[in-house]
Amino acid sequence: MTTLALALAISTLLLIATLPRIFFRPRRLNAAWWLTATPFILAGAGTLAVAAGLLLPPAMPAATRSALALASVLLSSAAVFLICYAAGSHAQPVSLWHQEQDTPARLVTSGAYARVRHPFYSAFLAALAACVFAAPSLPVTLAAVLGAIQLTRTARREEKRLLDAFGEDYARYMARTGRFIPRV
Repeated sequence: MTTLALALAISTLLLIATLPRIFFRPRRLNAAWWLTATPFILAGAGTLAVAAGLLLPPAMPAATRSALALASVLLSSAAVFLICYAAGSHAQPVSLWHQEQDTPARLVTSGAYARVRHPFYSAFLAALAACVFAAPSLPVTLAAVLGAIQLTRTARREEKRLLDAFGEDYARYMARTGRFIPRV
């Protein structure tokens, strides 16, 4: 199960890495994009290091290791599902959001966006958590924390720009949806 968890976690990060080329509108990968991408690169490198035996996870009972591996498989699977669902919620490729002038032409509030404002970011956070559970180590955990901080900063910046662009429509949407997880 641990090998499967490591392989799925790495594969999920590879899927995320392809998104700027296969789904998002073509744009320059600027410094803000690289700042957001760096924790994913670090998490992937740490996960690969654990898979290769170059970085050893802490000693833990086999049952704990199995539970973490199962959690990782479930999170990786959820991340892939959510990426596909979010991509399918769009009629055309979406903004990379790291370009100041890259505001969407219309607001998407259906499909994956019906309950969560940032389903791609939710998937990305699930992928980072999957890496932490598959390859529990300080470097992978720190990369995941940095990734969560950067995604939160990016989401806040996007939300401000969307409020400026769509006003009350976006404010109402924000009131009924969660940023990364659905509101109860």
